[in-house]
Amino acid sequence: MNGYYPRVIDQLKKHGFIFIRQGKGSHELWGKGSLAVTVPFNCNSKFTANGIMKDAGIRHRF
Repeated sequence: MNGYYPRVIDQLKKHGFIFIRQGKGSHELWGKGSLAVTVPFNCNSKFTANGIMKDAGIRHRF
């Protein structure tokens, strides 16, 4: 775990997202109600991390 992955997961947990399942390759699926987002383990890009936050409907930006 490196880069933005731990910070993205912390934000998702703070906003009520839970781990659903392991995704394809190096990805995880996190969800809240009917909303689901895919999070890569190797999330080293600020742009990717912010895209995940946007897809999740979270206003936090890195």
